[in-house]
Amino acid sequence: MQSRPAPQPGLTFEYLMWLFIRISGLGLYLVALVGVTAALVMGARTQLDMGTLIRWTFFPNSGHVANAGVDLELGWVSLLWQIMQGMAVVFGVTHGMNGLRNILEDFISNKGTRLVVRVIIILLWILFLYAAFTLVLSDTL
Repeated sequence: MQSRPAPQPGLTFEYLMWLFIRISGLGLYLVALVGVTAALVMGARTQLDMGTLIRWTFFPNSGHVANAGVDLELGWVSLLWQIMQGMAVVFGVTHGMNGLRNILEDFISNKGTRLVVRVIIILLWILFLYAAFTLVLSDTL
């Protein structure tokens, strides 16, 4: 089996996805860093244990903090956390689906089959994002 060459810079699908997977990986690190830092600034260091802090950072919903006995009026349920959760979902799902596409295309040499795989992955990506945001919105209402 012959490996695929690295994509050449330009406005091609392969190069843009190659670039995106690196940017989204950095974006996930940034979301984690901002989430943990913001939680610590808001008082998590004295009000939450480490497990609850990490769970809140990556899946911020009112149930996680309410179950920890923290006063929700301190800003735990805010637009910041909804944006953080949305960014984590978008970066995570898109990063993962693009990684799956890369892995599958390493083993697929037929261009027609690659196109079918890409369409299936795009449909799964849309389904996963829809399901994730449906859960996010149902939690915040």
